[in-house]
Amino acid sequence: MGRQRTPAPDERAPKTCATCGRTIEWRAAWAASWADVRYCSDGCRRHRLTDTDRRLEHAIDTLLDARARGATICPSEAARAVGGEDWRPLMEPARRAARRLVAAGRVEITQGGRVVDPSTAKGPIRLRRPN
Repeated sequence: MGRQRTPAPDERAPKTCATCGRTIEWRAAWAASWADVRYCSDGCRRHRLTDTDRRLEHAIDTLLDARARGATICPSEAARAVGGEDWRPLMEPARRAARRLVAAGRVEITQGGRVVDPSTAKGPIRLRRPN
């Protein structure tokens, strides 16, 4: 078995985790399998996407479609729409759904009215359609 070719710099573009939506940066440890990398961690690989994750994405889209252009929503609104009375455990899954929608170009995450990097945003966020 021969040595694997290290990807050229233009083949090392960052990717988005299929589960949490965070940015995955190229690492030398992944040189042989970079084309197959889909998850940022073992936890994300184990979690995968569920029906609840898809329902949260749909809820975010539906809530934003019902608002005026430029209006924002809180991820808790999507969590409430999907979880009903027991919505609080869905807050982090709602944020993950929002990050996946950002990666797809369908949503922007803002703080204080300014667009922020979804991989590093901490604290309260709002979601809106891209301008």
